[in-house]
Amino acid sequence: MTTAPLSRRQVNVVFTAILLGMLLAALDSTIVSTALPTIVADLGGAGHMSWVVTSYLLAETVATVLAGKFGDLFGRKVIFQVSTVVFIAGSMVCGLAGDMLVLIAARAVQGIGAGGLMVTAMALIADVIPLQDRGRYQGALGAVFGVTTVVGPTLGGLFTDHASWRWAFYINVPVAIVVLVVSARALPSVRAVARPVIDYAGVALVALGASGLILALSWGGSEYAWRSPMIIGLFAGSVALLTAFVAVELRAREPMLPMRLFRNSVFAVCSTLAFIVGFAMLGAMTFLPTYLQYVDGISATDSGVRTLPMVAGLFIMSILSGIVVSRTGRYRAFPIIGTAVLTAGLYLMSTMRPGTGALRESLYMFVLGCGIGLSMQVLTIVVQNTVPYGDLGTATSGVTFFRTLGSSFGTAIFGTLFTNHLTPKLGAALSSTGTDPAVAANPQALHNLPEAQSAPIVAAYADTIGYVFQWVVPVALAGFLVAWLLKERPLRDSVRAAATDVGEGFSAPDSADRVLALERAIGDTIRRTGGTGAFMDRLIAQTGAALNPAQAWAVGQTHLHTRARGRAELPAIARAHRVPAEVLAPVFTDLENAGYARVEADGEVTLTESGQAQLDRIRGAARDWLDANLDDWTMTGPGERALVDQALDNIAIRLTDEVPR
Repeated sequence: MTTAPLSRRQVNVVFTAILLGMLLAALDSTIVSTALPTIVADLGGAGHMSWVVTSYLLAETVATVLAGKFGDLFGRKVIFQVSTVVFIAGSMVCGLAGDMLVLIAARAVQGIGAGGLMVTAMALIADVIPLQDRGRYQGALGAVFGVTTVVGPTLGGLFTDHASWRWAFYINVPVAIVVLVVSARALPSVRAVARPVIDYAGVALVALGASGLILALSWGGSEYAWRSPMIIGLFAGSVALLTAFVAVELRAREPMLPMRLFRNSVFAVCSTLAFIVGFAMLGAMTFLPTYLQYVDGISATDSGVRTLPMVAGLFIMSILSGIVVSRTGRYRAFPIIGTAVLTAGLYLMSTMRPGTGALRESLYMFVLGCGIGLSMQVLTIVVQNTVPYGDLGTATSGVTFFRTLGSSFGTAIFGTLFTNHLTPKLGAALSSTGTDPAVAANPQALHNLPEAQSAPIVAAYADTIGYVFQWVVPVALAGFLVAWLLKERPLRDSVRAAATDVGEGFSAPDSADRVLALERAIGDTIRRTGGTGAFMDRLIAQTGAALNPAQAWAVGQTHLHTRARGRAELPAIARAHRVPAEVLAPVFTDLENAGYARVEADGEVTLTESGQAQLDRIRGAARDWLDANLDDWTMTGPGERALVDQALDNIAIRLTDEVPR
């Protein structure tokens, strides 16, 4: 279905609402990290600390899979609004939570809303932003992930120190209400013409299987013995569920994760690396503030600021690697070097002790961030560069799925190692010093104790977090070995431009729709070749069309409004561009005098045969350009050439309808 054209003001209003929705969803994956020690001191349940993050990430992972399909089924506007309401409800309950279990459950509700917001936000961009400008807007939307990595921990610390940790959740409510109101008034109502097929069984099986594994890894050695019937049952049940998931995906009509993708070694390697990078990044970001508050004795706000060297390393290397990949077309070295640096960074973090200075800690964090940045940036574009068109959307979303799943596992396993190692060490320290456990759980109260009393407790925390990082080193080392298996193939021009988008590096959840993925690649290519105006000027010149730029724009607008509304009217075209109809009248009069259109007394505009012929010439040139710039696109599946042809025909229509004003 084609939406009615929006004015630039309407586009900006819609984009602001979408941007705020994405910001809220991305922010809440990192904002709690600096608040966790205070939350534990207030609510107790230190053994469940990691689940405050894990439950959010796991629910978000499942929701991102379903939200895109539900958007096609019920309309993206409806799903965006429902997701906003769910997110508001989860945020309110988080802020009101009186114990850790309620907080964890409410965080899962938040995650469901966040997953819906992220995926529908990306899809809504395609509904309201002209194709030629879409790469720029989607790049900005994806970069929100980078921004929240910077501001999330610091913002969480500010709320914790100067208001309450509960305000890290309450602050979402007024912003989300604004998003809800604006979206109700401004977002267009669009749903897919074809009824989507939803892989409910696959989603349920992978969600239950992953949850069971994470529960087993979280409870093992703390809540239950590793050899207890509960832990063994969870592992066995999870293996059975994941085996059933594979069997279902092999037979599903439209599987959420087609098993044939794993026959592509590049996809298999990139998915594994995405899992490991997500594992290390969120695990480290969650527990670094805990170390800084308990061991160094700094405030929640300062712990957020002190993690900035890691974020700086991540940003610098993400941008640098993207630029190099874009210019050279070579990418294989980056995951190899990145995982090596990541391994070194994790090892250095494991050596931190109470006497380690702030400068050295910052250096270690910077090394860790550089490793993550070098490893993370290229994974999505490598997959987009390799898979055939028919798998473009599912492969792209699949890499993001594994990264988020890795974040869930990483946070849970970091938490398990932390709890199992800390419990006996802290118990011994409390016994030897006679300290109240409630004081030891509060970083500020702990560092108000005399040094002789606090030192054994601080040492227990430092040794425990060093132990956690030490055990994660082999995971990063496995990633280094896997990275050597990555094959390098010539980089398509259609994905080179995406390499410089920071948003690609942070793997913001995207729609699994292959047409939208292809449109974005084309939009990035147009941007790379000089921008929209220059692109269309060259296109018109190449056709030898008799139209001047103003006439070409008027022809495109006439066809666009006719396709969207059933008829084109000069007043409606003028309103869409926020100018009086009298300003545009000379352009359409000139078009009529040239014989390319008829303008009726009531303002209705229709193309003549000659005008339609000129439009067809430009459209043919657009299609030729698409063929030339996508001639290296892989097409291996049955009927795939027909799918690409249909998509490119539709894109050529959109390109010529959206000639820049």
